[in-house]
Amino acid sequence: MAKEHQKITEAINYYRENYQNLHQEFLSLLRIPSVSTSEEHQDDIQKAADFLVEKLNDLGFSKVSKHTTPKHPIVYGEYIVGSENPTVLIYGHYDVQPPDPLNEWHTPPFEPEEREDYLFARGASDMKGQIWATISALEAILKTGDLGLNIKLLFEGEEEIGSPSLDAFLEANKTLLKSDFVLNPDAGMIAPDKPTIIYGLRGMAYFELRVYGPKADLHSGIFGGVVANPANVLSQLIAGMHDKSGRVKLPGFYDQVRELSDDEKTELSRIGLDDDFYKEMTGVPALTGETGYTPVERAGARPTLDVNGLYAGYIEKGAKTIIPAYALAKISTRLVPDQVPISVHESMNAFLEKNAPDTVTWELEYMSGAPAYITGSDTPGLELFVDALKETWHVEPLMKREGGSIPVATSMKEILGVDSIITGFGLPGDQIHSPNERLHLPTHRKGVEALIRFFAQNYRSTRTTH
Repeated sequence: MAKEHQKITEAINYYRENYQNLHQEFLSLLRIPSVSTSEEHQDDIQKAADFLVEKLNDLGFSKVSKHTTPKHPIVYGEYIVGSENPTVLIYGHYDVQPPDPLNEWHTPPFEPEEREDYLFARGASDMKGQIWATISALEAILKTGDLGLNIKLLFEGEEEIGSPSLDAFLEANKTLLKSDFVLNPDAGMIAPDKPTIIYGLRGMAYFELRVYGPKADLHSGIFGGVVANPANVLSQLIAGMHDKSGRVKLPGFYDQVRELSDDEKTELSRIGLDDDFYKEMTGVPALTGETGYTPVERAGARPTLDVNGLYAGYIEKGAKTIIPAYALAKISTRLVPDQVPISVHESMNAFLEKNAPDTVTWELEYMSGAPAYITGSDTPGLELFVDALKETWHVEPLMKREGGSIPVATSMKEILGVDSIITGFGLPGDQIHSPNERLHLPTHRKGVEALIRFFAQNYRSTRTTH
């Protein structure tokens, strides 16, 4: 233990002494506008991938490669210290969201600027900052000693467009990617003093509902009161999808829902995300949701149904008195463990068949779906990662169920057969996907030190076989 502690201390000292050099490299990565959805930035995607390839080669990684996909390349590299050591596959993405609207940025999105402990740039938090925390920790260890486990790195360039090439890559490279567990730092912390591990993610079933009435828009003065208005009907259908207690009324919607255990309720209560937190974060005057559950339970561990978009009739400025020919709604359901997306599709169909009037016709398109994900408490490496966070922040890390979805975690489990430790060192106020994205540098630096402690530990006694 003394030797291991000395190795960790030397690595952390290296990081602190070489922080400025590493930071300048990070700024160079942030200056590359690797926007995956933009044709204009295709060359920049390649530049970002090449940047990471060069860095991994400099660190002495082997099998470093830029794998071609139908869209953007996947960067891979590995550092193997021994067959007796466990292997972690570290996931990341180097693509970023478009910076629009540009006029809302205080400084240019791809010209990083530091202000009051924050670094402002597109990708600073999501997720180039998390990739760079990983690379910084690995460099610090490799420059001063040895890793405690085998490392495999996978950085994709399509996460912000739904990772269309990732599953095929995983299927085709199962042997190359064989590992004991995944570390996915594409999440974040609740607050600078609250290190967080995400052990559960909600899934999704996404629909587009179209309600049709007349064959063309009609004059509402002539036909109003005679012909059903699809917008009115759609509104009534949507209003009927919840009861007064906030529960979803699709038949069978809760049949497969896994209830929270008492231990989970206790752990989630430690997080402290109460009514006031959500009201302050969102600016709403009051909260809503399913009766009988706390806000943090409703936001991460209970299923939901929400309208994401509505379209009907005349929506420009001014007046136009019509009965629209059709109305459309985009509807998402967030799902919890044991719910099956296709079953929710069947429930939605059953609700519409029962409740839609015969004065209109309707179509329901099932656009996408993914099951929820939950990590077991016996996931290899989890206990040691908890220890690394605890030693860095000197508090017990929080275990949280996240309301959103990270499809790559499900893909890793289904295709590679390994669970993920989902974490990260971003903060709720980092404004990811928005103008003025930022990274809290003191939290980032602590995250690097936590990763050093995690990567440098002696893992041989925790080896599992897949």
